[in-house]
Amino acid sequence: MNREELAASIDHTVLGPETTLDDVESVLDEAAEYGMNACIPPCFVEEAKDYAPDVTVATVIGFPHGNNTPEIKRDEGVDAWDNGADELDVVINVGRLKAGDSGAVHDELEELVAAVPVPVKVIIETALLTEEEKHAACKAAADADADMVKTSTGFADGGAAVADVELMSEYLPVKASGGVGSWAEAQAMFDAGAVRIGASSGVAIVESFEESE
Repeated sequence: MNREELAASIDHTVLGPETTLDDVESVLDEAAEYGMNACIPPCFVEEAKDYAPDVTVATVIGFPHGNNTPEIKRDEGVDAWDNGADELDVVINVGRLKAGDSGAVHDELEELVAAVPVPVKVIIETALLTEEEKHAACKAAADADADMVKTSTGFADGGAAVADVELMSEYLPVKASGGVGSWAEAQAMFDAGAVRIGASSGVAIVESFEESE
């Protein structure tokens, strides 16, 4: 992997509850400078695409808890796509999954995937799941024809772990997100099977890669 390939594999992220448009524009500036993607709140997508039309912009759906109704998630996804989002990161309904209703998780994901023509990444929130539940979540995402599974929102205790990435990569390409702040940490995730990194420390990851060469 070279520097350009690494940068293109990073979703440089700002998703905090106090995120402002200035924060988003700062992330977009860094993403454009370093060749990264950006992951931002849905309320700023339209402005982001006007501000940095050449940056791949992902946004989040049902974030951060995932317990919206399926109809709201679908409509939120369509709205984000209409506003210019290039990719969607949707949180599963963790409560439905933990209650054993993986069918409901599959159905709402399938509805969203069918409603938009852009890639859908499914956040399964690994820190809240048992091993069995992680398998069930990934299978639901794969059966719903999602494009990728993602470890974490960053709002639950714990983030990306090598063992989880290895498990998830049995089903779909993996976005490792949560606690990845350096090239060494990112490399461990890539070695485990991840193809994408989600991090607020995108610049630090790229720069630490350059320092390691």
